[in-house]
Amino acid sequence: MNKLTIDFYQREDVWQVAEELLGKLLVTRFRGVETAGRIVECEVYAGVGDKASHAYGGRRTARNEAMYAAGGITYVYLCYGIHYLVNVVTGKQDVPHAILLRGLEPVRGIPAMLRRTGKPKPDHSLTRGPGNLTKALGIDTSHNAENLLGKTIWLEDDGTRYSSDEIAKTPRIGVDYAAEDALLPYRYIVRGNPYVSGKKTANV
Repeated sequence: MNKLTIDFYQREDVWQVAEELLGKLLVTRFRGVETAGRIVECEVYAGVGDKASHAYGGRRTARNEAMYAAGGITYVYLCYGIHYLVNVVTGKQDVPHAILLRGLEPVRGIPAMLRRTGKPKPDHSLTRGPGNLTKALGIDTSHNAENLLGKTIWLEDDGTRYSSDEIAKTPRIGVDYAAEDALLPYRYIVRGNPYVSGKKTANV
């Protein structure tokens, strides 16, 4: 196991961190059950100046407080009262940068993922999309502000790297409310990977 260190998370360039998250493993271990998936899609939410961010304009609430912590923890919230979404908090204290994880390629613990999701057999929907991946890995709001250097949720580097030709940058999904910021190329994907969410035409 090569767990990412605090230095990885606390860099100021959230876009560089997001691109380097592609290929890393998101791992959970709950009650002795370990599951892991390779990150193939993520989105940057770049602090107080980003109209798509929960912290836009300096908004600071009990819900988004984790975004203002120093990088290296999770930010987990409930979306539309249905799906739990998990973000990696990056950067320095009081600079609310976060990266939403949107797609994972299952690597370990697939039987446990199937039990959690109620699926009879694995398919691409198991961990495609931010709500599906949290369900498969057992993540909910009880894991908000979880230390990514701990023993419950962490990220690993197993040496997987994608070339610049294998990575695409596109606008984020579902942020039309953000006006012109909805068009920013803040979504990072692995081209052609079946676990990338959204319309196939977006997976350039």
